[in-house]
Amino acid sequence: MSLKRASSSELSRPATLLMALGLTRSGTDVGATWICGSFFHIARLWPLILLSKMCVILILGLLVFRQQGWAQFLLLGLMFLVDGMLMILPRQDRFRSLLPHIQTWAMLPMLFLSGLSYSAWIAGALGWTQTASPALTALSQLVVALLVACIVGDRRLLGMSYFLGLLIAAFIGSAGLIPIGLLSSGLLVMAVATVRQASVDRDRAMAMHRQDLRAQRSDRLLQEHERSGRGWFWETDRQGSLTYISDTLCETMNLPCGSLIGRVFTDILRPGDRQAGDGERTLGFHLSARTGFSEIPVCAALSKEERWWSISGQPVFNEYGQFHGFRGSGTDLTEMRRSQAEVTRLAQYDSLTGLANRIQMLRSLEQAVAARHGRPGECTLMMLDLDRFKSVNDSLGHPAGDTLLRQVSQRLQRVVGDKGLVGRQGGDEFKILLPRHHDKSGLELLAKAIIATVAEPYTIEGTSVVIGVSIGVSMSPQDGVTAEALIRNADLALYAAKGDGRGVHRFYAPEMHADAEDRRKLEEDLRHALAADGLHLVYQPVVSSRTEQITGYEALLRWNHATRGPISPALFIPIAEDTGLIGPLGEWVLRTACLDAAQWPEGIRVAVNVSPTQFANPGFPSTVMNALAAAQLAPERLELEITESVFLNDDSDTDSMFARLKSLGVRLALDDFGTGYSSLGYLKKAPFDKIKIDQSFVRGAAINGSRNSAIIKAIVSLAEALDMDTTAEGAETQDELALIRQLGCSHIQGYIYGRPMPMEDVLIAHRGGVTNAATPKGYRSSRPERKTMLRTVAVRHDGHVYTGRVRNISETGALIEGLWNVPVGTSFSVELSDRLAVQAIARWSKDDRMGVVFDRSIDLASLRVQPRALAS
Repeated sequence: MSLKRASSSELSRPATLLMALGLTRSGTDVGATWICGSFFHIARLWPLILLSKMCVILILGLLVFRQQGWAQFLLLGLMFLVDGMLMILPRQDRFRSLLPHIQTWAMLPMLFLSGLSYSAWIAGALGWTQTASPALTALSQLVVALLVACIVGDRRLLGMSYFLGLLIAAFIGSAGLIPIGLLSSGLLVMAVATVRQASVDRDRAMAMHRQDLRAQRSDRLLQEHERSGRGWFWETDRQGSLTYISDTLCETMNLPCGSLIGRVFTDILRPGDRQAGDGERTLGFHLSARTGFSEIPVCAALSKEERWWSISGQPVFNEYGQFHGFRGSGTDLTEMRRSQAEVTRLAQYDSLTGLANRIQMLRSLEQAVAARHGRPGECTLMMLDLDRFKSVNDSLGHPAGDTLLRQVSQRLQRVVGDKGLVGRQGGDEFKILLPRHHDKSGLELLAKAIIATVAEPYTIEGTSVVIGVSIGVSMSPQDGVTAEALIRNADLALYAAKGDGRGVHRFYAPEMHADAEDRRKLEEDLRHALAADGLHLVYQPVVSSRTEQITGYEALLRWNHATRGPISPALFIPIAEDTGLIGPLGEWVLRTACLDAAQWPEGIRVAVNVSPTQFANPGFPSTVMNALAAAQLAPERLELEITESVFLNDDSDTDSMFARLKSLGVRLALDDFGTGYSSLGYLKKAPFDKIKIDQSFVRGAAINGSRNSAIIKAIVSLAEALDMDTTAEGAETQDELALIRQLGCSHIQGYIYGRPMPMEDVLIAHRGGVTNAATPKGYRSSRPERKTMLRTVAVRHDGHVYTGRVRNISETGALIEGLWNVPVGTSFSVELSDRLAVQAIARWSKDDRMGVVFDRSIDLASLRVQPRALAS
């Protein structure tokens, strides 16, 4: 292997030498100009060689014409021909397009012939004159030869070719020892210099070639970088004036190319802005201090639109340490700045409404309550929750809900204006932060304006929509000195506002904590009652309007608290829904109702209410089937009452649930029809067996002028067309019963046929199984709705003031206790509140109770006690 390597090395040396001499192909590692770049210049300077030859000839006086010297004329002609070719041929494009080594091979014979012809002519001419000495002959040839060596320069091989021609001519003409010796010495010196310098010249040429390639590559890359728009370059002089700047930057700024040359660099930048980065001042400091800098953000001053750059640069010094200016680059930060601004906006603002989001509102609230000069900051926080928004969102769809939220946000911003910051908490909840102190009366006016503005109708996809808003208000420092405390207290106030009927505002009060604690305690007691069997069911009869026979009972959940007594389902059912207890609670009701109904006579059904949460549970059909199997109850005797809210997500899952329940054989009833998200579309596909008419349509239907009877008749007609039964709920008086029968309702449920009763009373009522008849009991005619309350009032009569208590009240009268044996017909004044007093007449009296009738109707809403949220 070593011998082979040695052989290869030896073989490569001649090849390398030939490449260095330019006699063979040099490859791509060196430029062609290294070899043939001087040929053009040789051609341009060769007239000097010809001129020097003529001068030598003239000086020696050799232009003598003799008839016998025709050979001299041929040599002189050959010299002029060859020298002419050397002056003309290298300048031709065709010759210059040849490969470098081919050009070299073409030049070598021409220089050889030029030297040969000149030397031969000189030798012949001097020999003819017989006056030549060897020194004179050698000198005349050597002068021109040295000039040729100067002209060919680093192409020493061409000089050797010329010297070789001189030497051969000297040999042929027997010029003598001195000329031959001089020419041989010159040729030998040039040969040694050529061979020894060839590799050095080639290496130097290769290094210069690589350097040129790098420079060209760098130029191309820089140009490509500039054209791509990703960056640009600049250069200044000692005074900071621009001497170079990329044309792409001028095009970006819509300025003529070169228009920025000569301007001070800092003049094209906007003055420093501390809030925006102050990059111009930092850049000016570095330029004046002549220190390098990197990625300083600055804003352009000459651009029509806002443009941001990142500038980097380094000072330029020469080899003597003298400062020449700056040279650097820049990149466009405009899009990045815009992206960062968008990210910042998304991080601080709600993408849907454009309002401040939860994070920004919390940060602003923390800044507002931050202590200043040892005192907590003053501000007001309003928590807003939209009323009835869910119904709009579910009935019209989420896009309509988003449109509604955007319109609400615009109204809120219009009402609040520059008084404070409006933000979206999430969903349909909003916040308003009012910095600095605000008096309570002004806050009330603002809250009322917000409520009135939000309550104005909206137009969504051509549909008129009306919603409301409830507001809770907390103030710093009286309601808290931290952001967390203000948020918690405003949320408690909002909960109280929603408990007071919605569409109102409430200021935080310390007792609201007691309400929240009371609700939490009630939730714990409910969990314990469910686990300890502390709940029970009562049953209200459902009677056929034609036969007055009891056809079934509705199971109603009741809770007798150990210390609080009976608690209304309207209070603990929402707690169960909010806390997730409604699932196990509903399952217990279903199992218990089926077990009880199995003890009733055949043909009597039991109706059980199903919450939307239960209905949405895929395992609900299995729960129903297990309850029926455990009680051994026929499926047709179980009636599941479902509210319209299950259709909010009207999708394939809803249809599948209806199909699975119906396949079990149970009956399905639509509860509270007309009070929820009513749509006739679902009635045509939902397999209901019965429609229950809400008691709000039944009560007062028999009063003259009421439109409820028309609504009931329309519902009955719709049910009959769909082959469904109807049950009218809430019937209490004889005239309401007669009207319901007249309108064609198939079933009746209400106090007229009995109040809800425990299981024991149901079994007693059906003891023996002989009859299921029901007897109506109730007032003969309808009267205004009465509300139960316990309110202390002042009763004035003949200048005396008595204290009484209102037990229940309606728009036209009340039940008052505390005054004994009041004569019927007694007239007196009843002060129901600080602002309301009404004249009344006693219609009946027994012991300490009496019924009074007012001389005018009153508005019961004006008597509303501000109840605790728990009792709402």
